[in-house]
Amino acid sequence: MSDEVWKRDEIASPCVKVCVIHPEARLCVGCHRTIEEIGVWSRLTPEARAAIMAELPGRAGQLARRRGGRAGREGRDGRG
Repeated sequence: MSDEVWKRDEIASPCVKVCVIHPEARLCVGCHRTIEEIGVWSRLTPEARAAIMAELPGRAGQLARRRGGRAGREGRDGRG
């Protein structure tokens, strides 16, 4: 079996296998794509993928850090 079959001339997926959708931003916290972009990724043209890839770094700021545990429930920073 040849590895040539798997060599494609396309932009790789930005997926980092941390697939969690942020509840407010509606973006994947791993790759910063929308659910819609993730769903159609395999059918997009190389140009459409490149356009999305160019936007991803700017989306990171949309993901406010969520505070869990007692600190999140009580609105404290978790100290003392």
